[in-house]
Amino acid sequence: MSAKGKEPAAQKDAAPTNPRGIPYAPFVDKVEDYVTTRDDVQSTLRSFQEMISKYQFMELNLQRRVAGLKDKMPDIEKTLETVKFLKTRTGESDPIETTFELNDTLYAKASIPPTDEVYLWLGANVMLAYPIDEAETLLTSKLSAAKQSYTNCEEDLDFLREQITTMEVAIARVYNWDVVQKRKEKAEEEGKGKGTEGVDQPNG
Repeated sequence: MSAKGKEPAAQKDAAPTNPRGIPYAPFVDKVEDYVTTRDDVQSTLRSFQEMISKYQFMELNLQRRVAGLKDKMPDIEKTLETVKFLKTRTGESDPIETTFELNDTLYAKASIPPTDEVYLWLGANVMLAYPIDEAETLLTSKLSAAKQSYTNCEEDLDFLREQITTMEVAIARVYNWDVVQKRKEKAEEEGKGKGTEGVDQPNG
């Protein structure tokens, strides 16, 4: 009993996934491996369709994440370039006359003297002061992580599209198998009907 109880967990752990843990779709080579009789067809089709829905849900979430990263990465790059520029300024450098954005349509003038400290928005209305070297390290790390995340998302999207296609092929094979079995059953019934008619005929 204990061995049987552990078997499903072992099978679950052994299920192949991509590097981010997304499971591979089952490749239906022989429909008979999944469907024993026609009574199993509808439940199998429902199961496959549920898998497609889950893949599509993950695909939608990843598409949103990719869109967010596309907006986020240019901002990090601009901030990092600014920090690197400020790092090159020495105590003898003249102040920089510039403008900064208050909101989408409002800008203000500013005079920026040489500095060894910058303030970074961390999100959720939180801003912290960082020494320029630490700010550069932080932004470089965030940019690298964002690029890696973007690459992973693109790979996962390609992977999900492949799995959805695999499941669509599986559904088509099960459906076609059902059609063939239905024709066979109909032919067998017609054959039995003809055989019965022959028995019932009186002997001449």
